[in-house]
Amino acid sequence: MKTVASFFRGPFYIALYTYREGIRKKVLIGFLILSLLVIFGSSFISSFLDPSAETDMDLKLIKDICVTAISIFGVLITIYVSASVVPNEMENRVIYTVLSKPVRRIQYLIGKFLGAQLIIIVNLLLMGFLFFMALYLRQGIMPTLLLWSILLTYFEFLIVSAFTFAISCFATSSLVPIIGGLFIYITGNLTEYLKDVEHRAGQTGQAFDEFIGQVASTLHAVLPNLQNFSLKMQIITGQPNDPPTDVLIPNLILYGVLYGLAGFACAYLAFWRKEV
Repeated sequence: MKTVASFFRGPFYIALYTYREGIRKKVLIGFLILSLLVIFGSSFISSFLDPSAETDMDLKLIKDICVTAISIFGVLITIYVSASVVPNEMENRVIYTVLSKPVRRIQYLIGKFLGAQLIIIVNLLLMGFLFFMALYLRQGIMPTLLLWSILLTYFEFLIVSAFTFAISCFATSSLVPIIGGLFIYITGNLTEYLKDVEHRAGQTGQAFDEFIGQVASTLHAVLPNLQNFSLKMQIITGQPNDPPTDVLIPNLILYGVLYGLAGFACAYLAFWRKEV
């Protein structure tokens, strides 16, 4: 037990330091303020709409804006944090000071990754809390569906964060992993359409199309499908206290954790080979 405690003591302090440094960055504060303004401002949209319009339509529009804002600004914060925690310390040469102490590379990476996750969780909770209060005050019903959505959204961000973090361990600046993180997020949301590509390619009977279909099938099996974590349509069209439908929460959590661990493993392999 003492050995385990001593192993995680270093990552704990590194994570705490990463959180304190990251939460002060002006870019993160800017993203967070913009997201909160969009979520808060959506509550006043109904005053600009036709007074004779149905209240349900106003509420659906507000939900749509809020869910989209959390998704967009949340993933921007996720990508920026995950892409910058390691390259920034290499540019500032702080990493050399840390690794010169009795801190292993795996401990350093665990600390940086956990610190990034802490920043992501805090920002997601702030955005989700404001949306939660807006729905609760407007409808007077506990929006439990939103709570499930926030939980699943974090595991979606975890996948993006882990692979962006892995790219940052290859890179020497934060620009390349930021671009890579955006590519991962976009690709993850398009993975669902690879099944359609496979189906259409298999109908032609041509060799090249069959090859494209096999490639699409392989990519669909390997790449994470971030659309699995979305409860957007259920939030917009359903009742706030409805349970999630067509979604197995434990399976999705395990899905997100496994891809997160895979991304962290890639980060460790990259950092282990890196000359620092």
